[in-house]
Amino acid sequence: MYDFFAFINRMKYIERWGLMRNIVSDNLQEHCFQTAMLAHALCFIDNKYFGGKLVPERAALYALYHDSAEIITGDMPSPVKYYNSSIRGTYREIEENAQNQIIGMLPEDFREEYGRIINYENEDAQYIPIVKAADKLTAYLKCVEEERCGNVDFSSARKSLEKIINDMDMPCVKYFMDNFAGSYDKPLDELGRN
Repeated sequence: MYDFFAFINRMKYIERWGLMRNIVSDNLQEHCFQTAMLAHALCFIDNKYFGGKLVPERAALYALYHDSAEIITGDMPSPVKYYNSSIRGTYREIEENAQNQIIGMLPEDFREEYGRIINYENEDAQYIPIVKAADKLTAYLKCVEEERCGNVDFSSARKSLEKIINDMDMPCVKYFMDNFAGSYDKPLDELGRN
């Protein structure tokens, strides 16, 4: 018996935004799904309009597993995780240990393939900017959703994430922000009405 997939399924029990009051709860599984969807879209946009050459399905796969270590570590709030280089380095080591523990739950002949997926940053670095951009977009869109519901606790995070996203200077991200992100501010009754 191998525990890998049952363990990965527990992403749904890891709540995100632990220091924030949430109107709409957000768990790790939902976050990874949305990040995968956006990573795929960013690659598609980049390939279609900006000469990109990445495989959208590969980006989506990496994004599905990009935070799998958090099943063990939990969701560390960004202000804590990035407080200083010492904490960030220690947390990165903890993440790597967690990733290795998760990969160890697979049959031996699966470990190399899934290791490349879970540790994609070491294996396929060209996808890092896309997955990181999708991750930031997912967080930004969470802030938009919370603010739309009247939760001003996310106002500062939204502004901070918007600056981070703009500073990425990635044409595919700008395209997404200009053409898709505004719809996340709409109520259901206005979606699909162009």
